[in-house]
Amino acid sequence: MIPDLSEYKWIVPDIVWEIDEYIDFEKIRKALPSSEDLVKLAPDFDKIVESLSLLKDFFTSGHKLVSEVIGASDLLLLLGSPEETAFRATDRGSESDKHFRKVSDKEKIDQLQEELLHTQLKYQRILERLEKENKELRKLVLQKDDKGIHHRKLKKSLIDMYSEVLDVLSDYDASYNTQDHLPRVVVVGDQSAGKTSVLEMIAQARIFPRGSGEMMTRSPVKVTLSEGPHHVALFKDSSREFDLTKEEDLAALRHEIELRMRKNVKEGCTVSPETISLNVKGPGLQRMVLVDLPGVINTVTSGMAPDTKETIFSISKAYMQNPNAIILCIQDGSVDAERSIVTDLVSQMDPHGRRTIFVLTKVDLAEKNVASPSRIQQIIEGKLFPMKALGYFAVVTGKGNSSESIEAIREYEEEFFQNSKLLKTSMLKAHQVTTRNLSLAVSDCFWKMVRESVEQQADSFKATRFNLETEWKNNYPRLRELDRNELFEKAKNEILDEVISLSQVTPKHWEEILQQSLWERVSTHVIENIYLPAAQTMNSGTFNTTVDIKLKQWTDKQLPNKAVEVAWETLQEEFSRFMTEPKGKEHDDIFDKLKEAVKEESIKRHKWNDFAEDSLRVIQHNALEDRSISDKQQWDAAIYFMEEALQARLKDTENAIENMVGPDWKKRWLYWKNRTQEQCVHNETKNELEKMLKCNEEHPAYLASDEITTVRKNLESRGVEVDPSLIKDTWHQVYRRHFLKTALNHCNLCRRGFYYYQRHFVDSELECNDVVLFWRIQRMLAITANTLRQQLTNTEVRRLEKNVKEVLEDFAEDGEKKIKLLTGKRVQLAEDLKKVREIQEKLDAFIEALHQEK
Repeated sequence: MIPDLSEYKWIVPDIVWEIDEYIDFEKIRKALPSSEDLVKLAPDFDKIVESLSLLKDFFTSGHKLVSEVIGASDLLLLLGSPEETAFRATDRGSESDKHFRKVSDKEKIDQLQEELLHTQLKYQRILERLEKENKELRKLVLQKDDKGIHHRKLKKSLIDMYSEVLDVLSDYDASYNTQDHLPRVVVVGDQSAGKTSVLEMIAQARIFPRGSGEMMTRSPVKVTLSEGPHHVALFKDSSREFDLTKEEDLAALRHEIELRMRKNVKEGCTVSPETISLNVKGPGLQRMVLVDLPGVINTVTSGMAPDTKETIFSISKAYMQNPNAIILCIQDGSVDAERSIVTDLVSQMDPHGRRTIFVLTKVDLAEKNVASPSRIQQIIEGKLFPMKALGYFAVVTGKGNSSESIEAIREYEEEFFQNSKLLKTSMLKAHQVTTRNLSLAVSDCFWKMVRESVEQQADSFKATRFNLETEWKNNYPRLRELDRNELFEKAKNEILDEVISLSQVTPKHWEEILQQSLWERVSTHVIENIYLPAAQTMNSGTFNTTVDIKLKQWTDKQLPNKAVEVAWETLQEEFSRFMTEPKGKEHDDIFDKLKEAVKEESIKRHKWNDFAEDSLRVIQHNALEDRSISDKQQWDAAIYFMEEALQARLKDTENAIENMVGPDWKKRWLYWKNRTQEQCVHNETKNELEKMLKCNEEHPAYLASDEITTVRKNLESRGVEVDPSLIKDTWHQVYRRHFLKTALNHCNLCRRGFYYYQRHFVDSELECNDVVLFWRIQRMLAITANTLRQQLTNTEVRRLEKNVKEVLEDFAEDGEKKIKLLTGKRVQLAEDLKKVREIQEKLDAFIEALHQEK
């Protein structure tokens, strides 16, 4: 009847044609029981028929008594037609025979039940042995497939595809009321009820951290179980595989889970709602997605955050309120049922029990400790707790020793239930015990729920996608939908282009801004501390000596440091200018916060070369030592530089005097301004001091005591009371203005002094040493600016560019930083669009694969 498939052999994997080379079918056939053995294992049906007839006689003998109690109609229901009843009524024996038959029938019923249970256990062992051999064969096939025997690209498994959908959904946070209603198995229970142990038995590995009585599950752990050739585990965000057959890998996995939990828990908290995603693959594993939640507690103990209890309840409710979530309710069988907290919580979330599976753990301890075994039967039948459930299971997850292996626990569990009175007395049914049966039932329920709900969820995301796309078209019709990562890459390229532009600044521009900035920084010191003290000396020799001493001290202590500071600030200003200046129509203000953060962090990390000051000190000292002005052009430039500096100081002095004496008559008449009493006193004092300067234009910089007394008496004669300190303050500004005006006049006379300078001012009353001073300062500024420019373009700009790249790389790996710096409705809308499309694509692919498998 089978068609000839020889022409289509290429469709079937090579392993199928070569399977006899890898599997010894003869050995398997010999291992299976023969038909004669199976007949021996079968019950003696003749004895069963005989026992049933005796049982029928037993019930028939009690016919009269029963009919008196329950009535004739109920009797017909129990025993069948009236003809059969009449037939049985004629076949009664004596009273002694009745009693003997009753005892004999009871013994035979007990014997029959024992034989049935023994037969069931025999078949169960045969079935388990065959399943174990099947598991080994499947593992062998998967290993050969994993080594690439038929060189085909393997598709992702169905459960892996579904897990990816859940991972994307866990990150989805939009304001469009599109909730995640996809099924997953939510494992809830009181603390230390055995949730983690049940999950480990299903996963067939001790993968979770353990503790004696303390809270170990501090955040939800999503475990995706799937079938594979090797028993391994790996995290969603890591490529490392943990071999679950090796104890060192198991210990490393438990340690990594504990570290991730502690990392998720924020400071001041005990638990966290952030989910850890773990994939476990292995031969024989049932495909499903389980979420292990923190255990429900009744009391907050010392060391816990005050809101720990409420936080655990809110996390549990958030997962259980999903109408398609399967609730695996774990109850500790070794404690009193009245102490249970989780059952009330589950009954609130699923009052009809349509998606709840109840699991009673530690049944071995319960059987020893519970005085009435029927209490366990009440729990399993759903009569003790107020909650309802789809199914009830009883499991044993070990003897309480954390070093026990999964195989040892499974053997202990099977041995316990084989010898348990609960099973022998039919308080528990065979399909309600062992974690293996639980795993099969949960997996069936999970996939049933998935098939019923996944398409509805896909439709809701299609509607959400349409709404988001419409909103984008209405708000940003001319912009591409760039999510946060794409926007960051675009901003990164712009920033790197701007840094490259910094290296393309011309040397002339660098030197101009450096020279100007350096002079602004040091001009006050040059005028106040070097020029003015030297200019008030009596002759040129003293002037030059004073200048040389003060320049040497300035160069040794302050000037190099000031120059480096100016260069660093100039680099920052130019960098900021390139980063922040608008680019016209192409400027996108969504990058402004990111660029500002990159600029600040790059500048913070940048450090100027420490050896720059030492080399700069020597260069500046040599420049200031040079007094030889080579041509008239340099002489005129020095005079122009000197005039600018003195005029700026004169303007500042005029403003200070105006603030001191108040508005002049013109401003008082035109702008209706008045002088204060203090300003009037300053004005009278100024006028008196100006009279003194007119009498002696070569007056020294300081007033003598008798001069102060004379000024004070003259003011008092006019009714103006004045303090000596006020006279000195006023004199400082008045004399400073007089000196600067005199210096400017002298500067004008020196325009024709280059000829006398070349002759060292011999036979000339004109001395222009102050011009030489300003030429030395100007030359030092030019040489310093040139030196700093070379260091900037050759070293510092490249180092700054390197820092910018490092900062961008760090920001690229920091998701929270990107969320903080790239914000706004446009970014969030693009992010939502990206996630919704990704979810929809994954859901569509999963639904297609699900239909193919069906």
